[in-house]
Amino acid sequence: MIELLLEAERALSFGRVDEAERLYRQVATADPANSIAVVGLARVALEHADDAGAYVLARQALTIDPENEAAKRLVTRLDEVMRTRGETVPDMPAASAEPATPAPTTAAAPQPDASPPVAQRRSLLDRLRGH
Repeated sequence: MIELLLEAERALSFGRVDEAERLYRQVATADPANSIAVVGLARVALEHADDAGAYVLARQALTIDPENEAAKRLVTRLDEVMRTRGETVPDMPAASAEPATPAPTTAAAPQPDASPPVAQRRSLLDRLRGH
């Protein structure tokens, strides 16, 4: 499993988001108790500008491993960002054997107020990564 996680991390760092998602999902499906893979899926959701999906996945990772520091940081930052924007912070879904699936992205034109500008999303990603 560690090899798949490393490969997923590498893919995500090079912007190959779909490949990273496939690999993280493969690990999470094979090992539902792998909080690292679920945090990886949360990071993929962030790359798709799905803050709510990322939040739910990060909370799920904390349910699996309450000591997961990356999940703690994601939950804290996303809660702060969503509340600052006046958005409702999602409730945790009922426990399931598989990680929550972020909402699929669509090719439709973005709504003007649906998500923050790219620069703001990048800034959030940089803060979450500790840059």
